[in-house]
Amino acid sequence: MPIQLNSLMRRSGAVAIAALIAASPATLVAPPAMAAAGPPSVADLSAELIDAVVNISTSQTVASGSNDEDGEDQPRAPMPKLPPGSPFEEFFNQFFNKEGKGMQRPRKTEALGSGFVIDPSGIIVTNNHVIDDADDIEVNFNDGSKLKAKLLGRDKKVDVAVLKVDPPKPLKAVKFADSDKVRVGDWAMAIGNPFGLSSTVTLGIISARNRDINSGPYDNYLQTDAAINKGNSGGPLFDMDGGVIGINTAIISPTGGSIGLGFSMPSATVQPVIEQLRLYGETRRGWLGVRIQGVSDDIAESLGMQKAQGALIAGVDDKGPAKPAGLEPGDVILKFDGHDIKEMRDLPRLVADTAVDKKVEVVILRKGQTLTKTVTVARLDESDAAIKASTRGTETPEKPKITKALGLEMSGITKELRDKYKLATDAKGVVVTKVDNGSSAEDKQVKIGDVILQVGQQAVSNPEDVSKRIEELKKSGTKQALLLLSNTQGELRFVALSLN
Repeated sequence: MPIQLNSLMRRSGAVAIAALIAASPATLVAPPAMAAAGPPSVADLSAELIDAVVNISTSQTVASGSNDEDGEDQPRAPMPKLPPGSPFEEFFNQFFNKEGKGMQRPRKTEALGSGFVIDPSGIIVTNNHVIDDADDIEVNFNDGSKLKAKLLGRDKKVDVAVLKVDPPKPLKAVKFADSDKVRVGDWAMAIGNPFGLSSTVTLGIISARNRDINSGPYDNYLQTDAAINKGNSGGPLFDMDGGVIGINTAIISPTGGSIGLGFSMPSATVQPVIEQLRLYGETRRGWLGVRIQGVSDDIAESLGMQKAQGALIAGVDDKGPAKPAGLEPGDVILKFDGHDIKEMRDLPRLVADTAVDKKVEVVILRKGQTLTKTVTVARLDESDAAIKASTRGTETPEKPKITKALGLEMSGITKELRDKYKLATDAKGVVVTKVDNGSSAEDKQVKIGDVILQVGQQAVSNPEDVSKRIEELKKSGTKQALLLLSNTQGELRFVALSLN
């Protein structure tokens, strides 16, 4: 593959060098000697680890003649016309469909990825997307040997799969290290199978931690500039002691090749999942039974919080463990089982990693007071749809008066409005019938048809309740009104609207 240097980069480099030469010596800071020299050689380290890293080849049988790799329909050869009773008729029917539209002979597709041995007995870890839908999985070792693998279990949410091979002798294995101790700037080494080039070693640093790339509910990737390309998926990211700190999973690239933005799922996240897959063949995650959202600056202000932190409960599942423990919509979870919840996405990972039936303390903020609740964590049903909280209230009369406030026009729920906005038959509260252009409500994406359930953490059942509560908040000096909304699908969320 030809390599073309970027001339803009060369010019930029020349300008930077010229600027440094022109700078006063007093303004230049000498880098540490280690940084100037670069990292020591990793030859001995890579030689020690490379036999534990494997190439994974998968094959899948797909129907032929339907689509090419780009998804375009492909022309099919028509079935030849045969004389009635021809001895070849049955033969040709094996390859052509009955309508004579084309050949239906299946074909096999192949894919390559990486993995690594975590147990000498033959336990191998890779990404789920490497082996997804595979009919056959073959593991290729550094010494040239090959073994068929069977799937022990997989988890799509953290993109992990556990395989088992039966080796004639114990395999070289590697161990996990604690990714929570990895710092930004630490050296990291990747070994894998990029573009089918086996046993490729690349070196870089940890560029960032806790990256959310919107690939799943438990995203907290390690970002690295160690070159990761197609085929590296499922391979290990090592620290300089030879411990696995992550599984290389994704890259961001406009070209399909490495541009220094690689992402590895940290060992602290994948290890509990891997152990469950080995033991049970499935995951057994903890479940709290709440629907949460982030605490923005304006929501924090409306709740009287000094800084935005925690996870705001927008709904509580009637059948979940949070309900009997006394958690309520509007509570802000600040700590879970002794761990601070700095932002919303910290909570799902902590709950998921908690043992089923374990009793944990949950510290919440409720109406300015810090309370501690004890919750018995239940098991998450992975097939469940998103948790929706039910609401209760008082029936509103037909044809109520329209109330205007906070850039909204609001009405009690009538049969006409229930039908118009397709609200649930048991929906209670105050329905939004208009949102003013340029208002705070429009900025916060309040929609016509949303139902207001609470204002300032107090339930409202008619427009007069809304107006009364807004006046109370203004008199108390509050600058933001916290509204609990339900959309037409019954999903709950909080928004903070300015009272000015």
